[in-house]
Amino acid sequence: MRLIFIRHAEPDYPNNSLTEKGFREAELLSERIKNWKVDRFYASPLARAVLTAVPSLDKLGLSEQDLIKVDWMKEFSYMIMDPTTGKTHVPWDFMPSWWTLQEHFYDPFDWYVHPIFRSADGYTEAVRAMRKGINEILEEYGYYRSGAFYHRDDEKTAGDDEKTIVFFGHLGANLEAIGYLLGISPVVLQQGIYLAPSSVTIINMDKRLPGDAMPRAQCIGDTSHLQVAGEPLSASGAFSPVMNN
Repeated sequence: MRLIFIRHAEPDYPNNSLTEKGFREAELLSERIKNWKVDRFYASPLARAVLTAVPSLDKLGLSEQDLIKVDWMKEFSYMIMDPTTGKTHVPWDFMPSWWTLQEHFYDPFDWYVHPIFRSADGYTEAVRAMRKGINEILEEYGYYRSGAFYHRDDEKTAGDDEKTIVFFGHLGANLEAIGYLLGISPVVLQQGIYLAPSSVTIINMDKRLPGDAMPRAQCIGDTSHLQVAGEPLSASGAFSPVMNN
């Protein structure tokens, strides 16, 4: 079984939409997804995620009604006051001179009890809701969370290697989910990984021992669907130039 997390295409935040480039990215992404055998599509209810999904649904003969919208995939836009700059922003993008000294940030399970995250109204509840949402989906397919890995129902999960679930989300929220699945603090991922708009992250459920399964990333932030079409990467959300070759 695999879980695929897709960041929305280049956003037009002021108009709650995508840019002209973003719509091109979503169309190029759909040319990739049209060949997938997807069991379910989930998405953040925010327009930039839904608009990114629509061309892919169209290619597969589906509609927006086939997209399962879940609030726990929404972007983690819970504002904090940056202790270095004094500016208010989303709960990542901290300055390295400060965040790297916060030992709690490296905890893969309880980073969010750090006072700076507790200062953001709704953040703790959002973290717990995402964990619950992911686990409930996996339980339907026979995978049951146990610490940092999953027990599985061998009979129910037999022959499911090509079963695929796709999530259309956001840079911060996708890294929250990916961090939870891989047992890595999402704070570290958000500080150290850039997911370009429309990028694809694939996580397979490794089944090496009877009754056990471990989420394992095949790729993180892949944008080959843009590169083969000659579409430049968007730097939306990045703080440095992105490489296009």
